[in-house]
Amino acid sequence: MSTRTIGRPMEILLVEDSLLDARLTINALKKGSLQHRLTLILDGQEAMEFLQQQGRFALAPRPDLILLDLLLPKMDGMEVLAQIKSRPELKDIAIVILTAADDEKIRRQIESYEVEHFIRKPVNFDKFLQVVLDLKHHWHHDLILPWTE
Repeated sequence: MSTRTIGRPMEILLVEDSLLDARLTINALKKGSLQHRLTLILDGQEAMEFLQQQGRFALAPRPDLILLDLLLPKMDGMEVLAQIKSRPELKDIAIVILTAADDEKIRRQIESYEVEHFIRKPVNFDKFLQVVLDLKHHWHHDLILPWTE
């Protein structure tokens, strides 16, 4: 009898227009040995198309976690956040805001949407990784069950 595990990796949607910031985030996730699949989207409009499985994203997976920059082209991150939280099928997805913005008004607005975390750029990647790992512990879809044959 052999024993192995079954389950699925965490689905992460990274919405970030800076390729440098995206690369740093991706590298931090790799260092954390977190079983995940990551999709990178570069603007807010495409993020909403992805989340609503529209057009070329018709078969897109539903993310378990969204890493969302606020300063995005086409549709800013605050509008993306508002749309996510207004849709019953999306509002329960965990969201971590990653932004260089340091405006108290923006921070209060973000808090009103009850996001999981708000992390200022430049990101302290040890802290960032700990946030993602903490969210993983609360995520029940990644249960790994023993499989015996």
